[in-house]
Amino acid sequence: MDESPQATITVEFTVGIGDGHFNASATVPAGQTNLTQILPVLQSLDSSFIDGVAAQYADAGLHVSCKAGCGACCRQMVPLSIFEAEALAGWIRTLPEPHQQELARRFDQSLRKLASAGLIDRMVTEDWLAETESARKLALDYLYQRVPCPFLEDESCSIHPIRPLICREYLVTSPPEHCADPAKLGVEPVRMPLNFSRVLVRMGAEVEHDRRGWIPLLFLFAWMESGARPGEAVAGEGPQVLYEFVKRLSLAETPEAKK
Repeated sequence: MDESPQATITVEFTVGIGDGHFNASATVPAGQTNLTQILPVLQSLDSSFIDGVAAQYADAGLHVSCKAGCGACCRQMVPLSIFEAEALAGWIRTLPEPHQQELARRFDQSLRKLASAGLIDRMVTEDWLAETESARKLALDYLYQRVPCPFLEDESCSIHPIRPLICREYLVTSPPEHCADPAKLGVEPVRMPLNFSRVLVRMGAEVEHDRRGWIPLLFLFAWMESGARPGEAVAGEGPQVLYEFVKRLSLAETPEAKK
């Protein structure tokens, strides 16, 4: 078998979900790679899984209402795994300099608005992913600042193909306009029995040891200055790197399952 860097291999696997299973296959590099480099594979797998969950909802008469041009959720906080931060940083560096400067301006503008609202310190110290009342309050306080994601253009995601996993996993069946004020209007989220995004965060925490494994998306440009390469900490031949993720995915519990 050709073991050149271009060679690939297809891996089939099954992950148990309650009484059911998620059967999937993925094509990964046969040779050396790392977790950040196979993010496109994980994105594809996550999207496939999400599509399956959405289809089950549709069969029950509940249809996902999210669509292009509905950007309310793009004003929510986004915990970005450090592997996705590395990938997005690499993508940004490939852009023409004027585009990079415009993105940097948007990030800075957003951070300044949040700082004036007194939210930056809370963003640093609060665990957004915790299932606590204080975390939920921070999420709402952030949302009410109406700070758009720097990647939002014309109320649509300009990085849709490479958007973070947690963004892919946030879907609702309630009217889109309710997302502007979920506390008052209420939203009906699509419950994901598996959260690929949380597995990436946990793997990031393993790499960083005493840290969380994620950064606030709006801290991305500052994080880029560190030159961190977290993907290299989870490296090996493609099937082995994928196995490390799938192994943790099979052991993962959703927040709902923990309650």
